[in-house]
Amino acid sequence: MSVLVVSGTGTEIGKTVTTAAVAAVALAAGRSVAVLKPAQTGVAPGEPGDVDEVVRLAGDRVTAVELARYPEPLAPSTAARRAGLPAVSPAEVAETAQKLAASHDLVLVEGAGGLLVRFDEAGSTLADAARLLEAPVLVVAAAGLGTLNATALTGEALRARGLRQLGVVIGRWPAVPDLASRCNALEFAEVAGAPLLGAVPDGAGVLGGGEFRARAGGWLGVELGGTWVLP
Repeated sequence: MSVLVVSGTGTEIGKTVTTAAVAAVALAAGRSVAVLKPAQTGVAPGEPGDVDEVVRLAGDRVTAVELARYPEPLAPSTAARRAGLPAVSPAEVAETAQKLAASHDLVLVEGAGGLLVRFDEAGSTLADAARLLEAPVLVVAAAGLGTLNATALTGEALRARGLRQLGVVIGRWPAVPDLASRCNALEFAEVAGAPLLGAVPDGAGVLGGGEFRARAGGWLGVELGGTWVLP
């Protein structure tokens, strides 16, 4: 696996922090890592974006690439149109990821929001880029009530497009999980049709880089190079 696409079941669920954790564990294992963000929205020129956050957490050995940036916090296609800027195509994403894969052991392609968020006016999505790359998809999901439905729908969308779901990672696992979160953790694999591969603690993104890197392996399962197991 040289390219892994990281998608979410929605926004603000810990996708960037999960991407950083996967990158940190891979780097600790001696692998070279690149992180590709096809479209960054809601960030002004000169402000740090998601790839900068991954570098801060995982370390400066990460090669960080951002293809396009749009100032308004909207879906990439809408943000590009409103800004009068070119949209990003799946072909451009795939080409860039393939070039990075030629010189890196692992390339992480982090989407914007959910799997079917539109990149352009033609309705292209992260799923189209994953298909061009023939890459597996790691789904980052929320912990609490309602997440099983969103996770199941994402899994169905992947299978309908002939894409392989590597598994699910809970992106913001609460320090004190409620009943719904505890039950969901036991059901993710069944509803997703793919294994639960980790749980990143809520608030992990505020850690310093050194502490983040030291702890990241305990948040991810062996399939992602870590030591996490479902309690």
